[in-house]
Amino acid sequence: MSTDPSTTPKSHSSADPPESRSDTNPPLARVLPFPVVDDAWRLARPPALLGAALLVFVPPAGIALLALTIGVLWFHRDPPRSPPAPDEAAISAATDDAAISAAATDDAALSDEAEHGDIEAAVSPADGTVSVIREEGDRLRVGVFMNVTDVHVNRAPLSGTVEAVRHRPGAYKPAFSKDSDRNEQLVIDCGNHELFLIAGWFARRIHPHVAAGDEIERGQRIGHVSFGSRADVLFPPSVDRSDLCVQKGETVRAGETVLARP
Repeated sequence: MSTDPSTTPKSHSSADPPESRSDTNPPLARVLPFPVVDDAWRLARPPALLGAALLVFVPPAGIALLALTIGVLWFHRDPPRSPPAPDEAAISAATDDAAISAAATDDAALSDEAEHGDIEAAVSPADGTVSVIREEGDRLRVGVFMNVTDVHVNRAPLSGTVEAVRHRPGAYKPAFSKDSDRNEQLVIDCGNHELFLIAGWFARRIHPHVAAGDEIERGQRIGHVSFGSRADVLFPPSVDRSDLCVQKGETVRAGETVLARP
């Protein structure tokens, strides 16, 4: 994974709004029908400039490069997301757990779950499909595979303090394969839980948006993977399979779908 300045995490003060974006984006950002991450403009600039130059001399090539430019921007789209309110998450989790276990649940049980709405529900770190659910020692890992058509902005599953951001070198196997656990990764360690941003065979650039010492909120943007791949959550030991609100193969949305409620 490249370590140029664009991939280096920058420390943010607690006053920085979690949903902020750069004000230095080009004028095209005002007419683009969807918001994108800041890094998208740097990646889109070369094909845009070359495409504009070739448009006069070699129109087919120029059109192809301009189409590639739009494709790069679309891939890095960054739609707003709203985590569920604590009481909504609690009731949703209780309902989902009942459906998964096929246990009979009455109104009194649901009311009891809702009373614990102050316990934060963990949301998905990525758009995509739940591809991994497994125990690792006394902890549970849930992984989300991001297809090429999914939004690739990653979000914090839980609130907390970033203790460390570590890069792990590795291979570039397809993110949906079992061998992808050995792929290059960026680990965002928040003490009681960890988030793994995993590269794929085509995804070679992982961009963290946080650094050690940052306070993060559930659903906050914490990074993105250019043209890749998988995001895993390693939950605290207090979370087990009975707390899960999703199953393998289920489609989830970053920052909104509840994965588990401790």
